[in-house]
Amino acid sequence: MVKTYLSYINGKWVKSSSGKTFGKINPATGQVIFHCQAGNGKDVNAAVEAAKAAFGKWKSFPPPEKGEILFMAAHILEKRKEELAVLLTKENGKNLEEARGEVQEAIDITKYVAGEGRRLLGETTTSELPDKFAMFVREPRGVVGVITPWNFPIAIPAWKIPAALVCGNTLVFKPSSDAPACGIELVRLLNEAGIPPGVLNLVTGSGAAVGEPLAKHKGIDHISFTGSTDVGTHLYVEGAKKLNSVELEMGGKNPQIVLKDADIDLAVDGALWGAFGTSGQRCTATSRIIVEKHVAKRFTEKFLKRVRRIKVGNGLGKGAVMGPIINAGQMTKILGYIDKGRKEGAKLLVGGHRLKDAEHKKGFFIAPTVFTGVTPGMTIAREEIFGPVVCIMEARDFEDAVRIANSVEYGLSWSIYTKDINKAMKAMRLAESGIVYINAPTIGAEVHLPFGGVKGTGNGGREAGTEAIKEFTGIKTVFIDYSGRLQRAQIDVD
Repeated sequence: MVKTYLSYINGKWVKSSSGKTFGKINPATGQVIFHCQAGNGKDVNAAVEAAKAAFGKWKSFPPPEKGEILFMAAHILEKRKEELAVLLTKENGKNLEEARGEVQEAIDITKYVAGEGRRLLGETTTSELPDKFAMFVREPRGVVGVITPWNFPIAIPAWKIPAALVCGNTLVFKPSSDAPACGIELVRLLNEAGIPPGVLNLVTGSGAAVGEPLAKHKGIDHISFTGSTDVGTHLYVEGAKKLNSVELEMGGKNPQIVLKDADIDLAVDGALWGAFGTSGQRCTATSRIIVEKHVAKRFTEKFLKRVRRIKVGNGLGKGAVMGPIINAGQMTKILGYIDKGRKEGAKLLVGGHRLKDAEHKKGFFIAPTVFTGVTPGMTIAREEIFGPVVCIMEARDFEDAVRIANSVEYGLSWSIYTKDINKAMKAMRLAESGIVYINAPTIGAEVHLPFGGVKGTGNGGREAGTEAIKEFTGIKTVFIDYSGRLQRAQIDVD
């Protein structure tokens, strides 16, 4: 029998008030693997009200004790790592090795922010007046709405939810309908670890039926969103209408520069992982390889030789390096970009089609695709494709490569391969990007460092690292005057 998951509201697993469910398809097999609740605005309202009612008590709960609950959650994650990795591969499609890595990322970030329970730091400073103490402290934002995508269905929720919890917020969580089960299981184990009823609530369903009422709800104090730039921009506008804070992590069009002095074999390794890891379905995926013309032919030949050896298949199968696209709609969108690339004059070197043989015909598989002859004005060089498609672009020199790399509306991850320390240091400064890698691919963020971008990628905030705490807290400034008399700042100063 196919399992049916429930939503989680006020400490109870419940059916949606809509009375409806939706099926989730394994993108590698085309089979329905489970059903989830088709939530609606009524469910969202019940979840928000539960979070509001739980906020006061959870806010006053000592942060170190919150941290202990999160350490327990990390321990449960460790025990269930293989089980969750298999579930992740079934619902998302990435191969089992990547799935294990993603669960490990969830373990790592949960442990990291658990430690922040003893380190929710404010600042103390001097006052301009005598016998007066000045400081600021961090406080939770309130009821937080968390909306996450399907490409990292347990890691991204784990970036957001434990950090929000340790800061004292209560939550309403909407996972992607394309990969909800890992998020549901994360909520289940957090509940098992000791999160009180009402503090963490989960409603599954579509963006229109659940995400929209969540964003518009007057009881929501902060939205944390990872997903497309179009949806993120819309959520930002809705938050502005209520003067709410909204944290956005959105798209990317990430470049890997390869200079003539680079270790070409290392650059090929990085480009393969960056472009085709998770089938290119990462906001940090390498979608443009900008190669200095002196080494363009050599790099391209080595790269294509490796690309042609990539095994595409079910992530649970033996030797599969690249899995399927998440769903039929996304597959059609990617194939549309490939067709547009051809029409605009780019040269297709390999791939460019759906795999339809006996092994692949029931799933949503696209062959690893490489274009050359791509210029900065082409659609495939400017827009986020979010699939296994990469453009090789030639640059005259270092300065031209930087210009091309910075020519898009996004600014998430930026990579350069060079042995010239002077150019590496200049690249760090010139990159219009939130993340810069030297001699490493555009993917591979670590949980104790801030993650996020500039331009069309985000609105200034960062996730992970110490910045994770800043996202989910506000600042309260406190003055303590023990002089025993009225003192007026800026006036009673000689």
